[in-house]
Order: sequence, then structure tokens, then C-alpha cells
Amino acid sequence: MRIIVDAMGGDRAPEEIVKGTVLAARELSTTFVLVGDPDRIRALLEKPIPANIEIYPASEVIEMDDKPTEAMRKKKDASILVAARLVKEGYGDVLIAAGNTGAATAACLLAWRQIEGVYRPAIASPFPNRHGRFLLLDAGASPDVAPEHLVQFAIMGRAYAREVMGRTSPKVHLLNIGEEPGKGNAFAKEAFGYLKEFDWFAGNIEGKDLFRHPVDVVVCDGFVGNIVLKTAEGVGEFIFDEIKAAVPTGPKKLMFAPLKGALAPLRKKVDYAEYGGSPLLGLNGLCVICHGRSDARAIYNALIVGEAAARNHVVQTIRDRIAQIAPPPKAQEA
Repeated sequence: MRIIVDAMGGDRAPEEIVKGTVLAARELSTTFVLVGDPDRIRALLEKPIPANIEIYPASEVIEMDDKPTEAMRKKKDASILVAARLVKEGYGDVLIAAGNTGAATAACLLAWRQIEGVYRPAIASPFPNRHGRFLLLDAGASPDVAPEHLVQFAIMGRAYAREVMGRTSPKVHLLNIGEEPGKGNAFAKEAFGYLKEFDWFAGNIEGKDLFRHPVDVVVCDGFVGNIVLKTAEGVGEFIFDEIKAAVPTGPKKLMFAPLKGALAPLRKKVDYAEYGGSPLLGLNGLCVICHGRSDARAIYNALIVGEAAARNHVVQTIRDRIAQIAPPPKAQEA
């Protein structure tokens, strides 16, 4: 197995990308291919270079503030484009990318195309809650979708939850403004109508219940999902910043030392770096999209997730599941 890594994407590239790859290379027998500026990458690697790390050259980088389509047109040798091409050509099994999310999504879509029968790709983002973790999709790949596309999101999310997260029979909830059937806007009501035909559908769920009830998979459109993702990140950071600000300085600070130990498990649970990244599902290839500010630990965890997803054949599982479901009438006409 080979894992392709865009070494130049992200706020802290290539230093943290390379560090995280080295950490994973020490544990896994997988081969890791770092794509980017060979001189910069080589200077960061331990000597001698680990036997299971390769370097593949790419002379350009799509920056975080670049417009994806324009940058892809102008920067033909950008690291994310080269990395996606390597997966397409069969040189790699999964791609890890921490750079411009729009560019990563567009590059993978252009190189791999959608799985037959899938109309929109989805980013499946893992979230912590009181009972462990759950998966929310779409977290931003497809802001504009039709209600029937949420059935495909559900199928893809269930495949990932089963193969990578170890859920034996994952249930799916629809994110809505109320639990009762009939709640929500026209989009949510129509999506509910499609989803209720499946025995794995567990009904609507409100935002306030995402983090306190047992949940496997939650579906929504990418516009709503991305807002949920960024709001959750912001609230988590706000709470810890407020706690930190409330602790006095000077000698009185020692009185609060036990609080730091008590909060450590919670801080770890809500830390995005512990989850590595979010898989982009629905394409004929697998990409794990990482946070733009990912450090070495986040990249390491993303590589572990990507290896598990590739080893468990998530893409093929999604193909099989999608092929078993007849598309709704509107999707057939699309």
C-alpha cells in the first residue's frame, strides 16, 4: 500500500506534514509518498531517510487563499494536482491533504470522477460526543444538493462508519429543527420522505442533541454541515479560552492546578488533531482532508485513518452499496 501526501498544503507545510509522516512511517509498513519541493522535503527528513518514505516532485503550490478553479488552471504542477494524479494512475491508494479544501475537492473530482450512481461527493467529518464519536456529512463538499442526494450521503456515511469506525449496524439521523416527522423546511421534509424508506433511518435530530445522544451518522447539505463544523470548533475553543482566562495569575494560580488535570481528557476529546481528518466520499478514489492548521499529530492521525480506510476498501464498499439502491425518480432524471 502507498499513501500519497500533499507535503506542501496547509498553514504549517511542509514542516509539520513531514514530521507527521515520519511518525506514521515508524509504526506502519505502508509506503508514504511526499509530494512537493524535493529540496525542502529532503532537508526536513531524518538521515538516513526512512526506507518507507518516498519523495515525488511538484514545483507549484495552491495556497490557502487561492481560488481553486483559477489556481488549478494556472498551476498545472501544483502538489495537490500531482498527488491526485498519482492515485488515479494507481501509484497510491489514498491521498492526505491539509491545504485548500476547495482545491483538494476539485482536484480529486477532476482526477477520479464520481462513483457511478453518486451525484455529489461529501466530506464526512467525525465529531466527539458523550458516547464517543459520530459522523456528519456533508461537512462542506457540496453546498447545493437535492433532497434525494442525502440518501447517498447516508449510504456513504454508513459504509465508512462500519468499515473504519467499527459500527456494526450504523443508524442515520437527518439534521433538522425538530425531532418530529413533518418538521423543517421544504428541503428537510422531502429528504425525510426519501430516508424514511430505509430501516436504518432513525429520524430527525436537533443540533442540541448531536453531542449528548448516541449517534452514528448524521446527514445534511454541505452548507449547513460546514456551519455546524465551524460553529462547533469555535464554541469548543471559546470555552477553553474562557476557562484559561478565568484562572488567576500569581500564587493563586496553584490553587487551580488540579483543574488542568481534570480538563485534560476533555481537551483531548474535542481537539481536532485527535481525529486527523475527514474523508471525501463518493469518488473513485479516497482523500482524507485535514484542517488547514494541522500539526504533526493531526497529520499522523490522518495517515492512520487513511490507511485504515484504504485497507478496509471503503471506496469499493460504497460502490457496492450505491449499486444496490435504485435512485429516486428525480435523481434518474438529473
